[in-house]
Amino acid sequence: MELHSDTFNPEDFPWQGLTLTPAAAAHIRELAAKQPGMLGVRLSVKQTGCAGFGYVLDTVREPDKDDLVFEAEGAKLFAPLQAMPFIDGTEVDYVQEGLNQLFKFHNPKAQNECGCGESFGV
Repeated sequence: MELHSDTFNPEDFPWQGLTLTPAAAAHIRELAAKQPGMLGVRLSVKQTGCAGFGYVLDTVREPDKDDLVFEAEGAKLFAPLQAMPFIDGTEVDYVQEGLNQLFKFHNPKAQNECGCGESFGV
């Protein structure tokens, strides 16, 4: 997994980074192939739910200046610098649960996950 940034040297920080499973990387590549100009997806967090924070995934056509870029198997995962204290070390997976397919987040910092799985605390 490669890490890029134009505004500072991310290697100066003791981060674990973000990782994509092969299934997540394949799905991001499929999304990008269907949407001209799409570079990848951005993983961020917002305050929501009963546990405090929820994950937000957005498509990226142009990176923000504070984005870190993690790349695996030809797929790009962007993350805003301010989200890293909450998501550092997260593995992003793409799974099938019953009839649904969805991204799953395996975050070692997540605690106090709510019963519905929509939010987490750190």
